[in-house]
Amino acid sequence: MKHLALLSIVALSGCAVGPDFHTPAAPETPTYTRDAAPHATAAADGAGGSAQTFTAAGHATPMWWTQFRSDALDRLVDEALRQSPTLAQARAKLIEARETYNAQAGATRFPSVDAAISGSRQRVDPAAFGVPDVPNPGPFSLFNASVSVSYTFDIFGGNRRALEAAMAQVDYEGFQFDAARLSIAGNVVSGAVRRASLQEQIALTRRLADAQAQQLSIMEARHAAGGVSELDVRSQRTLFAQTRASLPPLATQLAQADHQLAILLGRAPSQANFDELTLASLHLPEHIPLTLPSTLARERPDIRASEALLHQASANVGVATANLYPQFSLSAGIGSQRTSIQDVVNGLNIWNIGLNLTQPLFHGGELRARKRSAEAAYDASLAGYQQTVLQSLQQVADTLTALQNDARELHARDDAAQQAQASFEIARAQYAAGGVSQFGLLDAQRQVLQTALDRTRAHADRLTDTAALFQALGGGLDAASLAGRP
Repeated sequence: MKHLALLSIVALSGCAVGPDFHTPAAPETPTYTRDAAPHATAAADGAGGSAQTFTAAGHATPMWWTQFRSDALDRLVDEALRQSPTLAQARAKLIEARETYNAQAGATRFPSVDAAISGSRQRVDPAAFGVPDVPNPGPFSLFNASVSVSYTFDIFGGNRRALEAAMAQVDYEGFQFDAARLSIAGNVVSGAVRRASLQEQIALTRRLADAQAQQLSIMEARHAAGGVSELDVRSQRTLFAQTRASLPPLATQLAQADHQLAILLGRAPSQANFDELTLASLHLPEHIPLTLPSTLARERPDIRASEALLHQASANVGVATANLYPQFSLSAGIGSQRTSIQDVVNGLNIWNIGLNLTQPLFHGGELRARKRSAEAAYDASLAGYQQTVLQSLQQVADTLTALQNDARELHARDDAAQQAQASFEIARAQYAAGGVSQFGLLDAQRQVLQTALDRTRAHADRLTDTAALFQALGGGLDAASLAGRP
């Protein structure tokens, strides 16, 4: 017993072989783009034209979609976070990983204790044991009840490293769940903006087609009177036909946007009904908190998930290293073996105890090859982590650049729309005074509608890229959301 106690102390105080995991250093760059981002973007008059300012922040914005100040959008995101099958799948995988860890922890941290009871009918031939002259006894029953205990000592930390790898898998699935929530929210917002933009584009295109139809009618009347050539009429017909041809693709895109939103919300496409979403109901966030790249690496879920895989690969190196060392296990059992079932509970008459040592001697190079394989897997995970960080920095840099250019484009589109509107007002006054024809007034109206159409697209791009920046920064989860993890 003294030897067993000494072995237990050694097992409890044993070190875990293999590398101890350390979180990789955060990016040292202070900015996302080569040039420091301006404090504010350009501004424009009208909807969505406010200047956006970027302020330093310690953390990404939680529940960032509320910055668009749309109750309809908030309801859609909330429904998606509750009903999305994608999130249900990620939630189930997290629970699976956690229970797998619990099972592995119970199997390795504590001794295995099993109870068994059995009965058998036997007959023994003494002659088979070299005793030929003994009378042959008849068949008899043998009953056995026993309790067995077994435990493997984790002297070199192989089990601890395996548990560390299992917990890293739990962390990975947890961050994957967070990343899925962030992705769902981002897709709902971008889908809502696209849907609202397409609805507005269809309305403007129809008005544009109506104006061109009136122009065509006037042109055909002039042609009949000999006032214009056949070429002018056909040119007007071509322009009208091109505008009408653009409506079916827009309608298809609108239907697809509705279907995509329905799927994100866990609905069937036939249940898509999002008419309450309009471009005017979505407000452009004017103040955007911008975290440092080092903060991004600590908060973005996909980076944290990649870090968890790196942690798991590090622990697997420890497992492969521990397999090179001796394995110690203890087994014991106690029970009762009787020829009558009533006597089984009368006392214990069998017991055993044993200590096993297994030292790998020759496995054809298998164990060291597995260690080298685990080390190579760690190197691959490290490279994958670094690539994930770089791609995340790129996404933020791309959206920051896009927002700057979106603001400039919207400013130019807004200026063109204002010029077209001013021309229309002049044409309308001249038409009232008899200075221009109805055709000229309709042409001025056509330019207003065309510039409004271009401005609508620029407005939607600005909203979409703002949502993409929030998503790229890794925001979306507050304390209540984290508490909602399974």
